[in-house]
Amino acid sequence: MSPGRDEVMEKVRSHLASELGVDAGSISADTHFRDDLDADSLDLYELVMELEDTYGVKMTEREAEGIETVGQAVDFVAARIAVADPGDG
Repeated sequence: MSPGRDEVMEKVRSHLASELGVDAGSISADTHFRDDLDADSLDLYELVMELEDTYGVKMTEREAEGIETVGQAVDFVAARIAVADPGDG
């Protein structure tokens, strides 16, 4: 069974809190990477790599560029996991 959206959200929050030195509790689905977290392109690249490694999903550079909020990143990963999960049949 694939991880749910809540699990993905917790992983993203934990990663961002650790990498950026922010309180995980302050990160919500509406949190903007650049505006709210002051994350730069390297921070976002590291997050993408973490998500790809953890969940076995791939995100193109173009897809990554379109993601501006934590919720968008979580939704992207959760949707890819759901599509790849053979147990949902």
